[in-house]
Amino acid sequence: MSIRFEELFRSARSSAYHLEMRDGYEEDDAFAAWQAGDRFDPAERWPWWIDLVSSAVSRGVEVRRARVVSEPVSAYIRYEYDLTTGHNIKAGEQVRWLPRRQANALLLPGNDLWLFDRSTVLFNHFDGDGRMTGEELVTAPEVVSGCATAFDTLWEAAIPHEEYRAA
Repeated sequence: MSIRFEELFRSARSSAYHLEMRDGYEEDDAFAAWQAGDRFDPAERWPWWIDLVSSAVSRGVEVRRARVVSEPVSAYIRYEYDLTTGHNIKAGEQVRWLPRRQANALLLPGNDLWLFDRSTVLFNHFDGDGRMTGEELVTAPEVVSGCATAFDTLWEAAIPHEEYRAA
């Protein structure tokens, strides 16, 4: 987690929305453990996330995460799906999933992003293997507005986590 991200998250006043569009991210020890059959408690592995999000939610910040996924889902997305209830939702996030084939009519940004208070976008840049290569902070009103509209449209089309079944 970058210092910039944490500062933005901690200073959010009304909303923190996350858009994820990749079918895989850099594989780490937790993913390897999951693949080996270790169904660990994500809240125990990443208590800092539970603290960060629950603190924001308790001060009135709406935290949403929307994932655009290919189906059948990749092993990495199945891992994220399996951890969502004990990690994201337990922390206080609302999570929705949109099968990629249902996103054809949506105009989406080219990168994953965080949208804070509908005033700041933090784009996340990744290489082809899912390794984060950097972040880009943007406050230009036309970019922020476009990202907010894209997120809102995707959110309305997406399936709540409780109803989505990773195919």
